Amino acid sequence: MTRSTLSPGKVPDLVSRLTLDQKIAQLTGFAVTDLIVRGEGPRPASPDIDVSRVPSLRPHGAGHLSLSWFLGHDAASLRSALDRIQSAVRAVAPFGIGALAHNEAVNGFLHVSGSQFPTAWAQAATWDPALVTRAAAVSAAHMRETGIHLAFSPVMDLARDPRWGRVHETYGEDPELAAQFSVAFVRGVQGPEGDSGLLATGKHFAGYGASEGGLNQAVTQLGRRALIDEYAEPFRRAITEAGLVAVMNSYNELDGVPCAADRWLLTDLLRGQLGFDGIVVSDYSAVDMLRTIYHTASSEGQAAVQAISAGLDVELPGDVNFSHLADEVTGGRLDEHVLDTAVTRVLTVKARVGLIPGMAAPRAASAAAPPDRAEAAEVRRAIAARGLVLLANDGTLPLAPRGGRIVVVGPAADELRIHFGAYTSVSNAEMPLGMTAVMTGQVPGVDPATFVFTDIFQPRMPGFDERFEAEARRIHPEAPTVLDALRGFDPTVEFVPLGRFEADPEHALDQAAVAAAVADVVIAVVGERTGWVGNNTAGEGQSTASPGLPGEQDKLVALLAATGRPLVTVVVSGRPLLLGSVARASRAVLLAPLLGEEAGPAIAGAVFGAINPSGKLPSAFPRHLGQIPTYHGHHFGSGYDHPTGTRHGYNDLDDDAPLYAFGHGLSYSSFDIALDESAEPAVEEIDGLLRARLVVSNTSAVDGETVVQLYARDEAATVVRPVRQLLGFTRLALAAGETRRVLLEAPVERLFYTMADGTRGLEPGDVTVLAALSSDDIHCSRTVPLSARRA
Repeated sequence: MTRSTLSPGKVPDLVSRLTLDQKIAQLTGFAVTDLIVRGEGPRPASPDIDVSRVPSLRPHGAGHLSLSWFLGHDAASLRSALDRIQSAVRAVAPFGIGALAHNEAVNGFLHVSGSQFPTAWAQAATWDPALVTRAAAVSAAHMRETGIHLAFSPVMDLARDPRWGRVHETYGEDPELAAQFSVAFVRGVQGPEGDSGLLATGKHFAGYGASEGGLNQAVTQLGRRALIDEYAEPFRRAITEAGLVAVMNSYNELDGVPCAADRWLLTDLLRGQLGFDGIVVSDYSAVDMLRTIYHTASSEGQAAVQAISAGLDVELPGDVNFSHLADEVTGGRLDEHVLDTAVTRVLTVKARVGLIPGMAAPRAASAAAPPDRAEAAEVRRAIAARGLVLLANDGTLPLAPRGGRIVVVGPAADELRIHFGAYTSVSNAEMPLGMTAVMTGQVPGVDPATFVFTDIFQPRMPGFDERFEAEARRIHPEAPTVLDALRGFDPTVEFVPLGRFEADPEHALDQAAVAAAVADVVIAVVGERTGWVGNNTAGEGQSTASPGLPGEQDKLVALLAATGRPLVTVVVSGRPLLLGSVARASRAVLLAPLLGEEAGPAIAGAVFGAINPSGKLPSAFPRHLGQIPTYHGHHFGSGYDHPTGTRHGYNDLDDDAPLYAFGHGLSYSSFDIALDESAEPAVEEIDGLLRARLVVSNTSAVDGETVVQLYARDEAATVVRPVRQLLGFTRLALAAGETRRVLLEAPVERLFYTMADGTRGLEPGDVTVLAALSSDDIHCSRTVPLSARRA
């Protein structure tokens, strides 16, 4: 280890004192799982590690520690393992520089010791960003406690294609909704002043959720204007409003250039136009994919040069390609200045989190408080309650406990695992079980000799459902299933185990009519499994050609409906599904968007009226597969909504609109919105702010909450604009019969777009402002003139 006195804050001076090999070491990671000692006998509670391997693995130090979530069985053992690894890294690194340890936090701290929260899509369904700030702050406390520096969250991708399996990790389809939640998350992780001692990472840059055909890691067919004005908007806002420090590239390619090697994307757009000055890290194996998937590079060195020249600073999880950078520099194929720029960015971040001895961070980290588990539980329950979305209801809900004979059916009724997505404690615990099964030949059709880690998402694992369910219940022993929670309200609830997530010719559904015949109300709990390994139909690496209810669930619902008994359907899913048949068959439909351990109590509370549903959809639900992608902010002349004239639609659909629109969500209360004409003008622009004065009323006899949504439409521009653009929103709790005056305002710059000359701004003209309870439930509007603006 090089010893010398360092000038505080002089990162460029430090870079100039590193050897070529030492610089490269700062731009790579290594998997901490490479240190695990694989002994014989029963698996210990916590895997042992051998840090004596570090000098041979990384003799010049390390930039990042990867896969930390597989270490430790509790917070203390994880902290101990990371401290030991850090000490070994510092011993070989120049100037004692430590490694950035990263972890995931999109649904809570990704570790068995971490507090878990409902998925990001469920969080977005609350339309309450303050809850996400609180959840992210809890996750940050867990990370500080265990020695983590960098949260690889939030996912800022817009998700407009439900065939893509990672929708549940996103905040939905809309740039404004995703931007507000992304900013809220980054502030929760980094602290309001950016001094929490932990840093957030925005991902995946850019257009990942729009990959062709909904396939993972495919080409994205988007023009640059859409990328800049829509898909980059959450990143733009997180950078300018919350000081985002790290960005991760996406796996897709844009117009023939993989994002990991796209200089226009990572340098011109991200750093030039968006003003980002932090580090860009690769998604796992993204640099390697330049050779193995996209074939833009024929060697490791070529892949490394393409990535770092584009503006990608760090290769993760290892150094397969960046380890060849020394040869590229000495061979004259890469200017060492490019390397120095990347190293400077990495060391600036390390100085900020205190990983460089003798170099003070520019901001003093606040005192590290332990995770507040009571706060976590309160936030978790609030997200679950406000994230439930009542899609349809003819008055059947809420039910009265002991008000009649209730029969519950469906494969999701008595399963806990189904309520968790990928990047949760449950999926993390399943991963080693799945890997062990594959590598020991327990999975049919998979050859352990040719299997590679990145293939783990694909194999079906028959016979593993019970193992995975047992693991979920072990990790969350106090969490009830939906059936358990329903019986908590009404012990007389009956359960008939009907329906499967996978087609089973030996499983007879003819009992459905018999079960329903004796019921006053039937509750069908259906959905799909989401995760990393096992028999999932959604999750990372899982795309679906037709995103409907898997297995025999549609058939089950149809058989139940045919009995004529009142049917309530609960759908458990982290993405929009094709629910046309469910909608036609059911008196009420309730969406539970992967609510984790609070799913059972929240669903039962809503069914029996203890919770008044108030969630709003962050994504539209298509009526038919052929409508995909369908989203509310489509352009004039495209999509389903045509406010200024008739357009061609689908001749085999009676209705081109979504089955359930963006922002939709019913309640046991009813609400109205009107312009507040008592203080003219009701809608105006003052000092760069669009202001709408509204009167919001609870027109029912039931206390409730709703989300007032403010949209706008630019009536004329030299480039085609959306028919509707979300500008802002607010959540209100109103007592029965209560009326309240509300002021909603949004910066005019939220209407900015890339104009014909390439600059961003707004042309002069009329803008119509619309107040709504959903994108298809506009209550009032007003058109106002706006002058030209420039960014």
